[in-house]
Amino acid sequence: MMRFSTRTALLGAVVLSFSSAFVPSAQAQNGGGWFVPKTQQPAAQAPAQHPAAARRAPAPVQLPAPPADSQEADQAPPVLPLPPIPSAPEVAKEAPPPTTVIGVISVGGVMRQSSAAMQVERTLGGRRDELAQDLQKEQAGWRDEQQKLQAQAKSLTSEQIQTRERSLQARVMKAQRDFRNRNRIIQEAAQVSLGQIERELVQVIQKVAAAHGMNLVLHSEQVALHVDGQDITNEVAVQLNKILPSVFIPEANVDPEELAKSGKMPTTADADQGPRTGPAPVVAPAAGQQ
Repeated sequence: MMRFSTRTALLGAVVLSFSSAFVPSAQAQNGGGWFVPKTQQPAAQAPAQHPAAARRAPAPVQLPAPPADSQEADQAPPVLPLPPIPSAPEVAKEAPPPTTVIGVISVGGVMRQSSAAMQVERTLGGRRDELAQDLQKEQAGWRDEQQKLQAQAKSLTSEQIQTRERSLQARVMKAQRDFRNRNRIIQEAAQVSLGQIERELVQVIQKVAAAHGMNLVLHSEQVALHVDGQDITNEVAVQLNKILPSVFIPEANVDPEELAKSGKMPTTADADQGPRTGPAPVVAPAAGQQ
């Protein structure tokens, strides 16, 4: 059976940039350090080694080089023993592998033509932009509150100043949690959406390659030269759009992790059955699969 790996090429070729760094940090905008995505937080540095512990570590022994006129410098390298090893037996003759019929494909080209990939980009790209706008508004509110506190500092007692500072800090911390959670939901929704395209794309590539008698399909970016008849990019894109014109994308207010735990994940097949008022029912495993 022909095997084809598309995970790395698919995720690298999609025009979407669902990176956790898509939200401009407050640190870059106003010099503060309010919002730093988890994936961008600096790694904890290893504790410095105590001087006494460093002294206890044994240093490698440095042997002096033999003098140029010594006998050791003229000696030949030592002859080491070579224990015998068993002889490899002859392997019985087997059938030769089939003649290689090569095809090439550009996964990026397929994704640029995929209507499902365009749907994911529109939907999740809009959620990403909305998150960035909300973050900017929240940051502006933090700055306004800080400026008010600085302007009123002379007329407030130290206790009042500390109370308002704690309130602002609690607001910032809560907003950080909320924005990180919204960002996570967008990332996981992208994984759910692109995962459907990826699984379908693997099947389509196998079917198209088999129709042409191809038993080896390479990424076109890795091939220096090929002829038109070997490139199945457009044909795969056409078949993919027929089979998977759209994908299921979790709603903006739905946590994909909670949806997965519920076991009620809708599928693209639900669209053929008309609108649904709720998620797809849980399908019980068939007998013998438990």
